[in-house]
Amino acid sequence: MTHHTDSVREVALTADNRVTLRGPADLADALPYLLGFEPDDSIVLVALHGPRGRVGGRIRTGIPGDPESWEETARQLAACLAESGGRAGTSPDAAVVYLCQKASEGQSAKEAMERLRPLAQCLRTACGALDVPVYEALFLSRDRYWSYCCPGTGCCSGEGNELPQAGTSAMAAAATYAGIRVRGSLRELERRFAPLGQPEAARQARAFDAAAVALVPRMLGGTTDALTVRGETVELAERLLTRFRRAALSSGRDDPSADPSDDSLLTCEEAARLVLGLQDRLTRDRAAEWMEGPEAEVALRLWRALARRCVAAYEAHAAAPLTLAGWVSWSTGDELGARVALGRALEIDPEYVFARLLHQACNEGLDPEPLRRCMRQQRAAREH
Repeated sequence: MTHHTDSVREVALTADNRVTLRGPADLADALPYLLGFEPDDSIVLVALHGPRGRVGGRIRTGIPGDPESWEETARQLAACLAESGGRAGTSPDAAVVYLCQKASEGQSAKEAMERLRPLAQCLRTACGALDVPVYEALFLSRDRYWSYCCPGTGCCSGEGNELPQAGTSAMAAAATYAGIRVRGSLRELERRFAPLGQPEAARQARAFDAAAVALVPRMLGGTTDALTVRGETVELAERLLTRFRRAALSSGRDDPSADPSDDSLLTCEEAARLVLGLQDRLTRDRAAEWMEGPEAEVALRLWRALARRCVAAYEAHAAAPLTLAGWVSWSTGDELGARVALGRALEIDPEYVFARLLHQACNEGLDPEPLRRCMRQQRAAREH
């Protein structure tokens, strides 16, 4: 079912830029480059293909806090890894398992590793049951790693092994050459979508309460009222896009320091009315048409800002703007940004269908162009 091995693993960063990984140390060092970020509190499964163990698809999710759910989580993740490869026509021949978690206060990294050992075994068993042997299972905490597959012959010390110094490994050099960078930790990426803190959150919650009283009865009323609200929502979104466009940011969309400037462009009342309006599926689909060209970057900034306005009892309403942010990111080639936004949307609402479909398509490496083409056609038909 499992193997502790130093055999070759091959990562293709670009068509002509490959790096060979040999053993647990290289595999541990490679993870941030494979994902594009430093995973926090994460389970990661990486598919391997062929006799050289070519690295394929990756699946990441948070570590469940309740050990009672570990076995079921492991089964679901193993099935996702096997099924996603099958749909792409290249089922994985093996897998690497990573558990990433910083030790909690008063706990050593070794103790954290031991606490998650049963989870690692669940993942190894679940993958093995689907004929996807786990060649390595690693625990990563800060700058150290342990192998759960170590046969006890001295390859892993009791206190773990040190990871290579950042930027000094063959994987780091190959990633730099390929133009690949690690964009911080997962928590730092998710923070761009986190609800605003006080006192802004209290003001925003009051604006939501007032907007809900005014809008929800109309949205749930007759056809005429619903159509009117849709039109008002789209008009508001267009006005805000124009405002965001005029306040162009020289730092670019990937700079978190620009987010407070975007927050200042929205009033609480505007944010509440637009977020509530986007709960309507047809309105959200209309907003999804701003997904390429100059419109895309501006729309992404707006959707991010709206997600941050979903506070307190209205946090679940963030699924709509988060999904729109994920769609724009995927449409413009930022798969990492798409996975972060869509993953956050599914944490808030696991049954949000648009987010589920986009997340699956992004993870399977599908081309967003067919969906873009459909949206262009809808827009052209409406405008003629």
